[in-house]
Amino acid sequence: MSDDLIHDPDGGMPRLLAIMARLRDPETGCPWDIEQVFGSIAPYTIEEAYEVADAIERKAWDDLKGELGDLLLQSVYHTQMAAEAGLFTFDDVANGISDKMVARHPHVFGPDSRDKTAEQQSLDWERIKAAERAKKAETGVLDGVALGLPALMRAVKLQKRAARVGFDWPETDEVIDKIVEEAQELREASDPDHAREEFGDLLFVMANLARHMDIDPEDALRAANAKFTRRFGHIEAALAAQGRRPQDSDLAEMDALWDAAKAEERRG
Repeated sequence: MSDDLIHDPDGGMPRLLAIMARLRDPETGCPWDIEQVFGSIAPYTIEEAYEVADAIERKAWDDLKGELGDLLLQSVYHTQMAAEAGLFTFDDVANGISDKMVARHPHVFGPDSRDKTAEQQSLDWERIKAAERAKKAETGVLDGVALGLPALMRAVKLQKRAARVGFDWPETDEVIDKIVEEAQELREASDPDHAREEFGDLLFVMANLARHMDIDPEDALRAANAKFTRRFGHIEAALAAQGRRPQDSDLAEMDALWDAAKAEERRG
């Protein structure tokens, strides 16, 4: 393989594909890259997707460009391994998603009218996806919801599927009542295995409440994590100003500093 394309700063997508092929070359490639398989790369793929979401959350647009490149590299990595195994190529992947987008947007690329609401377009999207699942012999309501999704995200997707066929609480208050019930069952759990089960049930119903309230639970929890990090940082800074660390304090003092951080945020 010529190095001209690999070292061409304007080589674009062909350059990236050539770089990955070189990295995986069994004779001249990188030993680490050569050893990798789909399963060993999958965790990095998930991590890179979250780093894209983090850059968007921070509105760090320069970072986003880099993170999107890292995520693109994951697709290239998987397709290079697939090509080596004779499964499919990068062009197959690109053509497959292109075909899917055209098929799922008949109001843009086909004869359907664009004169419809976003809600109706979402319903049409789900109808088309259901037809695609039927072709794959995925006939169960919950078939095709990926097992590898983060558990909270998968819970919401499972609940949305069930709700489409009427298996859902009609009112948010009923979901809250179920949360109270599950919390009591967790309180009464008799052993660690039972507690784990009841805790899972409680999380599942919390995800359902988020769906009913049109809240993305992953997004809400990310925001809560950020708030906790920010306020705990205030505690550390306040103690550091006195030449102390959190381990030199106690819960009552740190709780008061937490409340001070909360009050300061509310003021502006």
